[in-house]
Amino acid sequence: MNGRGVALLLAAAVACCCVLGLSGSFGAAPAKAPFANPVEQRFEMIEELKGIRELLKQQNELLREQNALLKSGKLTVVVAPETKATTP
Repeated sequence: MNGRGVALLLAAAVACCCVLGLSGSFGAAPAKAPFANPVEQRFEMIEELKGIRELLKQQNELLREQNALLKSGKLTVVVAPETKATTP
């Protein structure tokens, strides 16, 4: 190999290193952990669960009221045929 071939080989190697080095630094988003802050996430989950618990309490109260109404015998169900709405 002559000096010119070595110089071309060296230039090609440098060019490849530059291209590979620059391609890694551009366009790629910074890596983030899947769970950035587990403590904050835990508190969010606790708040969601508290909200669900309140909704369940409300639903249970409504069910108790419905059961009491059904057991009292004061409930009357009236079934009427469905009327078709006429469009103008």
